[in-house]
Amino acid sequence: MSIVSGIVLFAVIWFMVLFIVLPIRVESQAEAGEKVAGTPAGAPSSAFSMKRKFVTTTWIAAIAFAVIASVILWGGISVEDFDVFNRMERREG
Repeated sequence: MSIVSGIVLFAVIWFMVLFIVLPIRVESQAEAGEKVAGTPAGAPSSAFSMKRKFVTTTWIAAIAFAVIASVILWGGISVEDFDVFNRMERREG
């Protein structure tokens, strides 16, 4: 895996994890009881911290990247292992 491939892999993992982490533990303004004029009741309350979400996302993505990159670099699992219809030629050695 090259440097560029590693960066792209980390970016894809990071954004996937971000979309998973974003809705976790979000309290709406209606739930908090502090509706700001001009905003919908379902908008996040003032206690919402995007920085905290980014830090959490980065830690989770780094762990997932380490696992996925090590499997890729190890080479023990390849695309041919997932060929259930035997459409690929098997490489020897």
